[in-house]
Amino acid sequence: MRRRGVGPVKVALITLALVVVGSYLAYTKDIPFVNEPYEIRAAFRDSSGIRVDSPVRIAGVDVGKVTGVEFTRPGAESATVTMAIEDSGRPIHVDAEMKIVPRIFLEGNFVVDVRPGTPGQPELPEMGMIPVERTDNPVQFDQVLKLLKRDVRQDLRNAFAELFYAQQAGAGRAFNNSLPDQADAYRFTSVVNQALLGEQPGDLGDWIRDQGVVARAIDRNPRQLANLISNLNTTAGALADREADLRRAVDALPGTLQEALPTFAAVNDALPTVRRFAGAARPGVRSTGPTADALIPLLRQLRGLVSEDELRGLSADLREATPALARLADASVPVLEQLRLVASCTSNVLVPYGEDSVGDPNFPAQGPVHQELAQALVGLAGESRSFDANGQWFKVLGTGGAETFTFGDIVGSAAQPMVGINPPVQTQKPPFRPDVPCETQQPPDLRSNPQEAPQGQPAREGERSAVAREIGLEVLTRRLRGQGLDVTKGDRPITMAQIDELAARNGVSDQLGRLRAAVEQGVTFPTMVGGG
Repeated sequence: MRRRGVGPVKVALITLALVVVGSYLAYTKDIPFVNEPYEIRAAFRDSSGIRVDSPVRIAGVDVGKVTGVEFTRPGAESATVTMAIEDSGRPIHVDAEMKIVPRIFLEGNFVVDVRPGTPGQPELPEMGMIPVERTDNPVQFDQVLKLLKRDVRQDLRNAFAELFYAQQAGAGRAFNNSLPDQADAYRFTSVVNQALLGEQPGDLGDWIRDQGVVARAIDRNPRQLANLISNLNTTAGALADREADLRRAVDALPGTLQEALPTFAAVNDALPTVRRFAGAARPGVRSTGPTADALIPLLRQLRGLVSEDELRGLSADLREATPALARLADASVPVLEQLRLVASCTSNVLVPYGEDSVGDPNFPAQGPVHQELAQALVGLAGESRSFDANGQWFKVLGTGGAETFTFGDIVGSAAQPMVGINPPVQTQKPPFRPDVPCETQQPPDLRSNPQEAPQGQPAREGERSAVAREIGLEVLTRRLRGQGLDVTKGDRPITMAQIDELAARNGVSDQLGRLRAAVEQGVTFPTMVGGG
């Protein structure tokens, strides 16, 4: 049986399909049905001649290519570079860093070196931007040559020459000898470097700015700078001549630093106070100039007073006045001692007494004693002309009530039973100690302790006058006996003849006068006076 070949129609269709596919791939340069590439962007200050299709590498491995370079403006060196990253190069995190670096010598041109960032950070989104702060550019060889000007090359030559001389003088041996001390030196140097960063953001920038000010000030005086370097050379030579002393001083530095740190801490703590003092003293310092100008005329007058002509008369006057002044000084010593005692008594006793207040829970004080004491002066024009530490007081004749009370010569009644007496009745004066200095005596005790109420005598309405008369009789009898009179209570009323007989025998007294006045008014006292 004979095999038949492919027909011309099939060949034509296959050829047409291949032509269409090849044309599509040649035009789009993309394979269909394949995932779109992951593209990101980065801003560079200098594109450094980076081109489209330049490789993008991570740790030396190609992970993508550059797909676009867009300059910020025509002729500018800064540009935004777009890169397509393969799946092998993902993820690229938001804190990634990029740098344009040269290829190896045989490759030529540049590549984009990527540091993908911290694994814990989120991935950079599609077409995300790496800011210019996290991109960098290579240093070109011609840029290095631009820096190596004639003066720089001469300085490098001098530096290498000095290094050679130092090596010839045993610098290598000295460096080897310093190796045991370098660990501590590096540790303290790291502490110093950390301190140079400052305590607050911006401290390092301020320090650099101030160093620039110092450098400009030094640059304005090149001759003084040259003298400074010469003096440093002289100082270094002197230190080299005293190598043994310098070694001992260096050995003592750790102990000195150990003692200096607390001192510096104390100085640091004192600086705010010193700063406040300086601020407070600034007005006084400003007024020093005007004060000195105002004192100049006085100084001129004083200069005239101490001249030879004036001093002769002044010396003569002082010669006559000095003995009297000496006697006055001797006589002033006792007066000053008394003044000291008065001042001490005032500050230790009188002032605390004036600042104290009366402790009375029932009638609390409205202020200290020195305030309430002055308020008593207002009452001198009224019915109350007496006061004590509890305030003003005056006698009130109360009437009404079922309870009858007596307070010495006072008889009264109250509607309710009394709960106490405040202030209490004082039976004796406070002790008077003239032999004890006032400054050592205790301040007065102003506490008000209520006293128990007197025993009342209840009485009905018809018996109230009799009860009052009985209480009055007892009071008068007690007063008469207190004056040494023979008083006995009897059944018959006292007569005027008995009162006159008692007055003739013992003398007239205020109590007998009260008794006579009561009898004349018709009051009957069933008391026998003088045994009559």
